[in-house]
Amino acid sequence: MSSGIVDKIRLREKRGGFANKAFDTIAEVKKYIKAVLIVLLAALLAVGAVGIRAYLEIGHTPNAEDFARYEGLEYFKNGRFQSPEDTPSYPDRIRGGRGGWARFLTRSPNAPKDEIPKVKPVFGAPNEELAAYWLGHSSLIIEIEGERILVDPVFGNAAPIPFAVGRFTPPVLTPKELPPIDIVLITHDHYDHLEYATIRALRESVPRFVVPLGVGAHLAKWGVDRKKITELGWDENLSFGALTIAADRTIHYSGRTFGSRAQTLWVSYALLGERNRAFISGDSGYGEHYAAIGEKYGGFDLAFIEIDGWNPGWPKTHMFPEEVIKAYRDIKARAFVPVHWGVFDLALHPWKESIEMIASLADSEGDVVLLTPLMGEKIEALKTDTSRWYEALE
Repeated sequence: MSSGIVDKIRLREKRGGFANKAFDTIAEVKKYIKAVLIVLLAALLAVGAVGIRAYLEIGHTPNAEDFARYEGLEYFKNGRFQSPEDTPSYPDRIRGGRGGWARFLTRSPNAPKDEIPKVKPVFGAPNEELAAYWLGHSSLIIEIEGERILVDPVFGNAAPIPFAVGRFTPPVLTPKELPPIDIVLITHDHYDHLEYATIRALRESVPRFVVPLGVGAHLAKWGVDRKKITELGWDENLSFGALTIAADRTIHYSGRTFGSRAQTLWVSYALLGERNRAFISGDSGYGEHYAAIGEKYGGFDLAFIEIDGWNPGWPKTHMFPEEVIKAYRDIKARAFVPVHWGVFDLALHPWKESIEMIASLADSEGDVVLLTPLMGEKIEALKTDTSRWYEALE
């Protein structure tokens, strides 16, 4: 604008523009435009940061060579791993409210009103028999005959973007506070079981990562040395010193995007020591595979069985409470710790509904050894008494 134009002007935007903002000088106009541009740039940077985080968090699917190798497996067909039983979805049967991803963007109405109590664990040398720490949801530290195993570690939220599927409660530990870990064990690649940030934090210090077929592609993309990664299929095992880790079936599925469903495997694990045996169910609907596992391994001293995430809308994806007790008996466990609860609302029911139903069933049957530790509390099978701490909370 030339200097001959009168400096003092008033600019009023039409409806829908600058909100009827009035300016008295050209300098004010420039200042306002600069502020708007800064806000827009900040928004673009934020969107870009979220996009980069999502891209990294998603991971990587197996390559063509991997898929060719899987073709010889009886449980891999047409480019997908096959569940022992179908996992149908019935939207009209969903209980507890409306399903869909939009509900994961806000705090769940099913979250606890009270703060969930925790115990800050103190670690020494790994237990020479069998001990464990439940860290919340499906995250565990299991010590068995001198080996320390970290299972399905998730210390953040359960989605590829930071503001979705939030936690009910902060984690007991951060990755930096973990003790020395001998093995990281992953059951499958859903976001509530496999987390980018944790794997990145442990990629240098942990000597061995054991994962289902195909999941190694995620870890390799995130910087884990391929030599450290062992992938297991169903009925395969790995010896680590005197400990054998055996992978077996579950009724479930995998995938970190809608298009990658069932392109990686999902497993349960048997930890077989010289004197102790433990079972990790992973996620699964109830089926005949539990009795087969009990027969194959002859029972377990301690089992970690998923109890939450059930809904009539997806009846075979997770176990209903009465099925959890059946599974406990089928695998011939002496005691069990319920996992997959207390942190995320994945199935539209109150945060402690599952554990209270499980406890009631255990009481009514009388001979079920149920251990319900606080997050972070150390337990030893048949040696540690745990409280029903959740009963006093809203």
